[in-house]
Amino acid sequence: MLKALIFDLDGVIVTTEHNHFIAWKRTANSLGIDFEEEHNELLKGVSRVDSLKKILELGAKTISTEEFNELLISKNDFYVDSIQDLNQTDLLPGVLSLLQEAKSKGIKLGIGSSSKNANFILDKLAIRSYFEVVIDGNGVKDPKPHPEVFLNGAKALGLSPKDCMVFEDATSGIAAAKAGGFTAVGVGNPNIKAQADIYLNDLTEFRVEQYA
Repeated sequence: MLKALIFDLDGVIVTTEHNHFIAWKRTANSLGIDFEEEHNELLKGVSRVDSLKKILELGAKTISTEEFNELLISKNDFYVDSIQDLNQTDLLPGVLSLLQEAKSKGIKLGIGSSSKNANFILDKLAIRSYFEVVIDGNGVKDPKPHPEVFLNGAKALGLSPKDCMVFEDATSGIAAAKAGGFTAVGVGNPNIKAQADIYLNDLTEFRVEQYA
């Protein structure tokens, strides 16, 4: 029986994908590395550290640990600055009604995100109060596709993975959900349709009563 829904944040609840792309492009270009939209696809659902590693691989570049850490900070500062005006109107289709429906039926809600800015974004979107638990990049040792983020979420909710559905838009996230024993729901990314247990074009297509 379904007892909880655990959501990835970026691409499922809200999309700040373009903001990330601009911030990473700026970072890559500062290193003399060409970075376009197709390269950004490789970074979906990937931690900040691993994203920068992928960009360096793309440009066959090696930099010092100090410069690496400085670039992580400057990228994040630029990204956070770009989402200052984020608000509830930026929620993706079906999000708010699904959160409200789940709450009304006693379904627990959680966030399982690679982002280290998850709480900041949830506050901007004015939906933080819907979630019993927020597990983000600050609370995991092993990033997706390792299932730790979702396992930690289920544990914090006091539930088994088999009682939870995970909503994801990235290959690494679907892999993480399935590795953890969760039902993996793919959202809005046709490239993950074959991997997901259930696929939705957006969250307007999901009905809690079908699974509760």
